[in-house]
Amino acid sequence: LLALTAFICIETIMECSPCEGLYFFEFVSCSALVVTGALLLLFSLNLHTRIPQINWNLTDLVNTGLSTFFFFIASVVLAALNHKTGAEIAAVVFGFVAMAVYAVNTFVAVGQWRLSSRQQSSRQSSDYIRARTESREVVHRPDIQRLDA
Repeated sequence: LLALTAFICIETIMECSPCEGLYFFEFVSCSALVVTGALLLLFSLNLHTRIPQINWNLTDLVNTGLSTFFFFIASVVLAALNHKTGAEIAAVVFGFVAMAVYAVNTFVAVGQWRLSSRQQSSRQSSDYIRARTESREVVHRPDIQRLDA
């Protein structure tokens, strides 16, 4: 919602003299809105469970981390190059607030990613131990003679 609000604020600006900062902020807020919205839809409808080949925790971590970084850069650039109109100031404020919320979400995503990677590694090691144990189990068959006897 904050990315949408920042995008709406930036779209209300009618004139700009150096427009590069404004265009970059517009790109960042729109991209964050679209990608985060798509991931939110996937997670809300449990569609991510149908594609187990993708590490969704890592995908969420990368999305929130990149959104945090780019919102920071875009907000700093827009703050330095704005004309102090109400819409530009509001966009900068919502950009920094969105950056802060994405940073908190990145911290949460790191925790989820670490937890899932620990569970996956323990699951792989237990599968390995089970496979080794099963391969060592010998079925006693009296019809087969041992060669060393």
